[in-house]
Amino acid sequence: MSTSPINPRHLTVDGVRIRYAESEPNGEHGLLLSPWPESMYAFEPIWSRLAREHHLVAVDLPGFGGSESRPDLFAPSAMGDFLVKVLDTLGLDRVHVVGPDIGTSAALFAAAAAPERFQSILIGSGGSSVPLELGEPLTTWVAATDLTPYQDGRSIIEFVLENIFPASPLPKHVREDYLASYDGTRFAESMAYVRSYPTELVTLRDRLPDIQTPVRLITGRDDTAIPPSNAEFLADRLPNAKLDIVDAGHFVWEQNPAAYVTHVLDWWAEHRR
Repeated sequence: MSTSPINPRHLTVDGVRIRYAESEPNGEHGLLLSPWPESMYAFEPIWSRLAREHHLVAVDLPGFGGSESRPDLFAPSAMGDFLVKVLDTLGLDRVHVVGPDIGTSAALFAAAAAPERFQSILIGSGGSSVPLELGEPLTTWVAATDLTPYQDGRSIIEFVLENIFPASPLPKHVREDYLASYDGTRFAESMAYVRSYPTELVTLRDRLPDIQTPVRLITGRDDTAIPPSNAEFLADRLPNAKLDIVDAGHFVWEQNPAAYVTHVLDWWAEHRR
């Protein structure tokens, strides 16, 4: 039986059934956006520490984790607009966002559209640079013209997890949630988000200089899927950004949770209301 501190529930936002989890009301709001191809359980190693002094809301974005999908939301700009609707539905304002991986671009688009809703942003490990600078398997996934090889999502996630976490396997309930989240054609459908990068990131690049929200960028030194140059690209263009490169691969939040949670807490303390 799972003893996870994360207890998922569901709500409907703009007609989409979304899975989310919430800690007890306590201090300022922290909005955690699940990375891909994982789910809100990616934050399990840091959840209890963050929840001691903050009210946490973790969200599986539409089409990711345990949330329902909608084709028009598989793009960073559309997802950014959706994030504002999530805040409206939950009645949240001035949130601290933690959005690694796909949350990077979505959080930035949201802050560009509604800066008054965000206290701070902590992102990284997400495709950001123009032109694209991606490693494998992201380069292949973005360029793929035939999605037939990706129709069995469970086998793809099994391969990813076995190669990313060989020495310290994930807890069984976390692993099973990741596998269930992208079972069948769900993984292939979710690929549309990163496949939109070639056009979406150009639009985002042009908006970066106007984003005044404080942004902290955390990236893994040994990330071969999305190299640190992506975070450096953002740091050079955002007017209020700080970059930290830590000892980890792509999944920093799980591969080096001690460093990650320290960066989050320090950042939130620095940018209290």
